[in-house]
Amino acid sequence: MSTTTLAVLVPLLPFLGAVAGLLLGRRAPGFVRPLAVLPVLAAAVLAVLVAVRQGGGKPITASTELTPTGSVPIDLSLYLNGFAVLVAVLVGLVATCVQLYSTAYLREDPRYPSYAALVSLFTSAMLLVVYTGDLMVLLVGWEVMGICSYFLVGHYWETEAARSASLKAFLVTKLGDVPFLIGLFALATDADSFEIPKVLGAVAAGGLDHPTLIALLLLAGVAGKSAQFPLHTWLPDAMAGPTPVSALIHAATMVAAGVYFVARLLPVFAASAAALVVMAVMAAVTMLGSGLAALAQDDIKRVLAYSTIGQLGYMIGALAVADRGAAVFHLLSHGVFKALLFLGAGVIIHAAGTNSLAAMSRMDGLAKRIPDAFWTMTIALLALAAIPPFAGFFSKEAVLVAAEHAAGGHSESAPSAAGWVVLVAGVLTALLTAAYATRLWLMAFRGRGAAAPDHGKEPVAMTGVLWVLAIPTIGLGLCAGPIADWFDGNELSPTLTTSVLGTGAAAVGAVLTYALWQRATAKAATVGYGAGGSASAAAAESAAETPEVAEVTHDHPAVPAGAAPDPGWALLGPLHRHAADGFHLDAVYDRLFVRPVRAAASLVRFLDREVVDTYVSGAGAGPRLLGSLVRRAQTGNVQSYLSALLAGAVVLAIATAVLANVNAGS
Repeated sequence: MSTTTLAVLVPLLPFLGAVAGLLLGRRAPGFVRPLAVLPVLAAAVLAVLVAVRQGGGKPITASTELTPTGSVPIDLSLYLNGFAVLVAVLVGLVATCVQLYSTAYLREDPRYPSYAALVSLFTSAMLLVVYTGDLMVLLVGWEVMGICSYFLVGHYWETEAARSASLKAFLVTKLGDVPFLIGLFALATDADSFEIPKVLGAVAAGGLDHPTLIALLLLAGVAGKSAQFPLHTWLPDAMAGPTPVSALIHAATMVAAGVYFVARLLPVFAASAAALVVMAVMAAVTMLGSGLAALAQDDIKRVLAYSTIGQLGYMIGALAVADRGAAVFHLLSHGVFKALLFLGAGVIIHAAGTNSLAAMSRMDGLAKRIPDAFWTMTIALLALAAIPPFAGFFSKEAVLVAAEHAAGGHSESAPSAAGWVVLVAGVLTALLTAAYATRLWLMAFRGRGAAAPDHGKEPVAMTGVLWVLAIPTIGLGLCAGPIADWFDGNELSPTLTTSVLGTGAAAVGAVLTYALWQRATAKAATVGYGAGGSASAAAAESAAETPEVAEVTHDHPAVPAGAAPDPGWALLGPLHRHAADGFHLDAVYDRLFVRPVRAAASLVRFLDREVVDTYVSGAGAGPRLLGSLVRRAQTGNVQSYLSALLAGAVVLAIATAVLANVNAGS
C-alpha cells in the first residue's frame, strides 16, 4: 500500500468510526467502545507507518481537483513533510489514550456513545488539518474542530456552567475565524492558489502584495484557536467539560492547530517583520499573564488550562523568531506531558471527589491512594517545569535558544526586538511555571488533615495510559538531535547560557514556592481561617460542586475543615485577587463589547416593535376601519337595500333639479 493511501486512511478511519458510533450507539451499545478505540488506534498505527516512510526527507505531495471554481481551484491534496507526520503521530497517540481512558472514566455516562463519536470526529478533523495541502480543506477541519469542541465542552449541558462555557468557546474562536477567513482568501488571491506548496512558492518569489495585512488577519484566527491574548479567555472556562476532552483539546487538537498552522505557513508570516514583532508581543503577554493567573487558581484543571495557554505562548514565541523547529518540538513535547497531566488530574478528581486544590491540601495520604497518578504526574510536572532530563527541558530550551539567536541579530528574517521580547518573557515564565507546578504538586499530594477517601485501585484503563504517556515525557527530549532533521535542520540542543537562565529561573521558582508552602502549612496548623483561608474554603466548596465531580467520582464528600496552605497568596500578594479572576478580562470585554451589543439589540427591538410595527399596523388599520363601516351597511335585509336605493334616487333627483335651476338663472 502506498504512503499516500496510508495517509488518506489516517483521518478517514476515525471519521468512519464516528459515523458508525453515532448510528449504532443506541441500537448496538456493545459496539460503542470498540468503535471508539479501534479506528483511532488503527489511525495512530498508520500515522507511525507514514512517519517512518516519510523519514524526514523530501515532502510527499499528491492532489486531485475537488471542484472547479472558475478562478482559484480547490483540491483534495496531501502535503507530508517532516513535522506534519510527527504531529499526526502525536494526535493519534493522545486520541487513542483519551478514548481508552474514557471507557473507564465515563463508563456510567448515558451520553458516552455520542461523546466517543465526537472525540473520533474531533481527531479526524485535526488529522485532516495536519495532512492536507489545501487551505480550503484545512479550513473545513479547522471549523469541524470548533463544532466538536462546542458539543464536547457542553457535554454536561444540564448545568449553566457547561452551557455558558461551550457557547463562549464557540463565539470567541469564531470572532478570530472571521478575519482568519478573510486572510485566507487574500492569501489565495495573491498566490493564485489555495495549495500550500504553491502559496509557499509565491512567498519565496515575493508574490505577496500585502504580507503584513495577510499575516495579521491570519494571526487573529490563530489567537482565537490557540487561546492567545486577547482571545484566550475561553480556554479556562472550557474546563466545564469532561477531563479527557480537556486532555485532547489541550494536548493534540484545537489549540495545537493554530500553532501548527503558523508553522506550516511560517514564510508567510516571516515576510513581514511587523507581524513577527506583533506575534512576539502577543506571546510574551500571554506567557506572563497566564503564569500569574495559574498561581491563583484553585481548580486543578484551571491551573493546567492556564499552563496550556502559557506553553502555547512559548510555541508562538518560537515562531515569532522564525524557528518552527523549536516551536513544533515544543508542541510535541508539550502534547505528551500535558495529556498526561490532564488524565492524571482526572484520576485525582475520580479518587478525591473534588477538583479543588484547597480541599486536596486538607486530605492526608492522597498520593498513597493513587500511586500511578502520583508518580506519572510528578514526572509530567517536572517536564512542565523544564527540569532536565525530561522532555520539557529540551523543548523549552530550544525555544530560548532560538530567541537568543534572534536577539543577537543572527536570524535572517526575525528582528532582534522580537528575539529580546521572547527571551526575557520566556525566562520569567520559566520561573512562574516552576512555581505553579510546585504549588500544584504540594497542594495535591502533600495535604494534611483528614484521611483521603479510599476506593481501591483505579481502573487499569485510566492508570495504564498514564504510563504510556510517561515514556515519551521522559525520553522525547533525548531525540532533540535526530529530530532536528525532520524540521528545518536547525539545532535543537540547549546552550550553556539558556540552560543556566532557564533552569536557574525554574529552580528559584520551585524553591521559593516550597519555602512559602512550608510557612503557610505551619501557619495553618496554629491558626484557623485567615484572609486566604476563608477564600480558599469558599473556592473549595464551589469547586466540589462542579458537574463533572458529581458525575464521575465515587462519592461527593464534604470539604474538610481547616485552613488551606496555599503559597499562591504569598507569591502574588495583592495581585492574587485579580489573577484569580483572569485579570478581569471577561469584565472588560463585557463592558466594551457585550453590553454595547445588547444595548444595540434592545434599541433594534424597540424600533422594530414600536416604530416599524406601528407603521405596519397603521397601514392595516385604515382599510380595516373602512371595511368595518362598509360592513355595517351590508345587513342582508332587502327592504333596507330598497329604502336606501329609493333615498338615493330622491337625493339625486333633488340635486339634479337644484343644479338645473341654478344653471337656468345664470
